[in-house]
Amino acid sequence: MWKRALGGLIAVSVLLAPSVPAIAAPSSGLKSALDKITAAGMPGVLAETRADGRRESAASGVADVDTQRKVGSAFSHRVGSITKTFTATVILQLVGEGRIALDAPVSRYLPQYDTTGITVRMLLNHTSGISDYDHIIFATPDDILRHRTTTFTPDQLARFGLDAPRTSPPGGPHLYSNTNYVLAGLIIEKVTRRPAVLEMYRRVILPLGLWRTYFAAPSSHIAGPHAKAYIPWLDGKLMDFSVYNMSWGWMVGDVVSTSRDLNVFYRALLTGRLLSPALLAEMKTTVPWDPAYPEAGGYGLGLYSIASPCGMIWGHDGLVLGHSAISLHSESADRQITIGQNMTHYADPSLPDPIGEATGELLLTSLCPGTALKSAAPFVWRSPVHK
Repeated sequence: MWKRALGGLIAVSVLLAPSVPAIAAPSSGLKSALDKITAAGMPGVLAETRADGRRESAASGVADVDTQRKVGSAFSHRVGSITKTFTATVILQLVGEGRIALDAPVSRYLPQYDTTGITVRMLLNHTSGISDYDHIIFATPDDILRHRTTTFTPDQLARFGLDAPRTSPPGGPHLYSNTNYVLAGLIIEKVTRRPAVLEMYRRVILPLGLWRTYFAAPSSHIAGPHAKAYIPWLDGKLMDFSVYNMSWGWMVGDVVSTSRDLNVFYRALLTGRLLSPALLAEMKTTVPWDPAYPEAGGYGLGLYSIASPCGMIWGHDGLVLGHSAISLHSESADRQITIGQNMTHYADPSLPDPIGEATGELLLTSLCPGTALKSAAPFVWRSPVHK
């Protein structure tokens, strides 16, 4: 079970395919939908939706199972791999400035690593074939405990992944690997001669006024009000990982944000405030999840698409120790939803997933209101990347 979990198992997991079943909209708004998620077993959840210029935020459940402190809708939250959309945005801005070429070999920028045959584009769309370092540093539950206070350098993380056997030849199928985005961060530093985190603040976070969005490392703490971050441990009890050195995440998964900030970021991205039309088109050029069904969506450059009954949905999700986040948006960003949950690595994929069903219901009714579908069976959200 832990081998699957450490590979990125997220309980709320499945593609929004056009064949998904019918779901009735929540009867009393966002809060009612979030209450269904906590009633299904999630300790706490928060979300913000935006629809046609109207914004609604709510929360349900507890931030701390011992004290019963409530979750707040504006809480800060670790958003994991949603960091990758931020990183890819900076890379593409540098492409627009002529400082990086998407189809240039990675070795042009990082000659110290063996990246033969791999281009910058392959890093961003996860077709490089480079192994994922987190499978190495988090191979067992003991490793998770041991690295609670470990500070990793980006070079260490890159070498963990590069020294492992390749998963496919360069330019092969989409195979998600965090090592790709460590190398992307190192490329940012090489061409700008500034820390990648500083470039993120200069180019994205500060211009958009994302005042609650930041990179946490080297601190192990989340600043301001937040929920604890739970994993059901081997003894069956919930263990809190909200205090954890996130240097292992860096440009891959270190960002702390809020549901409001993420909706602002993705709206700015999808409406052209951060990238030119040509560069946004590059970002949205995807490698299909399943080559036999390219119409189902795929992974672009730090941004993925999922086919839904109301059109293509864009966004990303994230999973770290105890915190998960989902941020999905319509093509024009006129409909948006960002969700944060405070328990991960709990689902047995062979069993029903009531949390995933309740989450899927909320996502679908927020993004595709009034959709009439064929089946009455439950629809379960599954992350296309954190499988």
